[in-house]
Amino acid sequence: MEMTLQLTIDCADPRRLVAFWSEALGYEPEPAPGGHATWREYWAAAGVPEEELPAGAGDTPESIVDPAGRGPRVWFQEVPERKAAKNRIHLDLKVGGGRDVPLAVRARRVATTVERLVGAGAGVLRITDDPESGHYAVLLADPEGNEFCVV
Repeated sequence: MEMTLQLTIDCADPRRLVAFWSEALGYEPEPAPGGHATWREYWAAAGVPEEELPAGAGDTPESIVDPAGRGPRVWFQEVPERKAAKNRIHLDLKVGGGRDVPLAVRARRVATTVERLVGAGAGVLRITDDPESGHYAVLLADPEGNEFCVV
């Protein structure tokens, strides 16, 4: 049996996080399948009862996909409650190049990515700059407060 991986992120505003994480990951909003104009239209054609779909659900893409087909699909699931505590799982965006790359070069690559993501709506929570161990990373939060690292 074949298995695929989907990452699901609970959120208040799927449209906002689709835009942010598309930018962060280099992904694209996932178009509705089968030539349907929207996911809502697709779900209706598949027989999902209207009462099971919240207002606005599927009117715009709520998932993103890797255009190269390598990474997992990411679905932004609208939930009524807000994020209340630290994530138990988070993403590491590995842009530095690994320990074979000089620390100064890795730090510059990380800083460039962090600047781009802050411009897209992220907030910096903490910078870890430890030259003794050769570690440089930045902890950020997406527009809804979900933590992730750029290393």
